[in-house]
Amino acid sequence: MASIESAASPLISDSTSVGSTQDQHEPTTPFTTVQDLFEAIDRATGDLLVFTGVSPSDYLEIEHERKRRRRKIRFRRYDSSRRILFITIPTRLHEALHVNIYEAFRDQLVRSGKADSWDTIASTTFRAICGHPGGGGGVDEGEGDSTGGPDPERAGKDDWPTLVIEASVSGSLAGLRDDMKWWFSASNHQVQIVLLVKFERARRTITVEKWEEAEAPPSGPRPGATTTRNAAALRPVLRQTITIAQDPTTNPVSYNVTSGSLVLGFRLLFLRDPGPGEGDFVLSVQELEDYARRVWRKVYD
Repeated sequence: MASIESAASPLISDSTSVGSTQDQHEPTTPFTTVQDLFEAIDRATGDLLVFTGVSPSDYLEIEHERKRRRRKIRFRRYDSSRRILFITIPTRLHEALHVNIYEAFRDQLVRSGKADSWDTIASTTFRAICGHPGGGGGVDEGEGDSTGGPDPERAGKDDWPTLVIEASVSGSLAGLRDDMKWWFSASNHQVQIVLLVKFERARRTITVEKWEEAEAPPSGPRPGATTTRNAAALRPVLRQTITIAQDPTTNPVSYNVTSGSLVLGFRLLFLRDPGPGEGDFVLSVQELEDYARRVWRKVYD
C-alpha cells in the first residue's frame, strides 16, 4: 500500500532540463481527405498516427466527423502553425499505461480523504492560451490521456489541470517530450506536473518521466540592453526517470524498478502548502511493479 510522505520531501537534486523544441521523429502521413484519414485510422496497428498538411478548416472538419462517427480517438495535439495533427488511438495497451498510474494516484486520494478536493478531467480538449508560446491565437488544441486538478481551484470550464499524464507505445519519447512542453507553455504554466510513460516492447521496459517547471538561471543582460523582468523564465525540468524492466526468465515473471518510488508533490497538485497529515503522494516500488504487471497483461502476441 502506498504511503503519503511528509511535506519536507526534497526535490531531486540532479535535475536536467529541456531547451528548444525537439523534432517529433514520428512517421507522418500527408493529409488528403477526411474519408482517407478515418480509413487510415481503421487500418492502424499502433496507438499513434501523425498527419501533415492539416489546415485549421481541415481540422474542424475532422473534429466534426469524429463526433458524427462517435469515434473514441483522441486528438493528442493539433499544431495549426505547422499544420500537424497527432491522433491517439486508445488501444488496450495504451490505456493501461496511463489509466493504471492515474488510478493508483486516485486511490491514494480516496484513502487520504481528499477525493472530494480533486477533479478528474480525463481527456478533455484544451485550447492553447492566445499570446503564449504554443498558442499563437490559432486553434492549437490538445487532449491528454489522463488529467486532473484541485476542486474548486481548477474545476471551472476554462481551467487547466495541474496533472497531465501522456502515454505512448508506437510513438517516440522525443514526441512525448514535445507534448510535455506544449502543455506547460499552452496553459501559460498552469499545468504543474507532466508524467510521460513510454512502453518499449523490444526492450521489455516501461519508462516513466516526471517533468515540472523551474526558473531558468539568468544569462545576464546584453551590452546596452535594459532589464525588463526580474523573474527568470520558466523551463521544463526532468525531476525523475523511472524504468520498470520485465524479467521473463523468472518464474513467475518479475519486474525490476530502478530509481525508486514515483513522488507527486502536494504543493504542485493542490496549489497550496500541505496541512496537518497531508504530504506528497508516493507510488512505491511495489506499486510500480504491480502497475507493470497489469500493463503487460494487455500485451497480446
